[in-house]
Amino acid sequence: MPGEFGDIRSRLEAISEELADLAIERLRESIDAGGRELPVDERRLTRARRAVEKAMSILAEPDDLVDG
Repeated sequence: MPGEFGDIRSRLEAISEELADLAIERLRESIDAGGRELPVDERRLTRARRAVEKAMSILAEPDDLVDG
């Protein structure tokens, strides 16, 4: 069914943007505090965002590619 996962993909996109915003916030906080290394939270948030984006990509695949 075309567009069957559209709603889920839209929600995942919003989650991805929220994760990106949180990661940027962590970076800003670290810079403001004089940090010289990436915050651990930022790395975890970035990994989570990439996983969400991968899920979005999988849901966007045509049915014939999913089975093969």
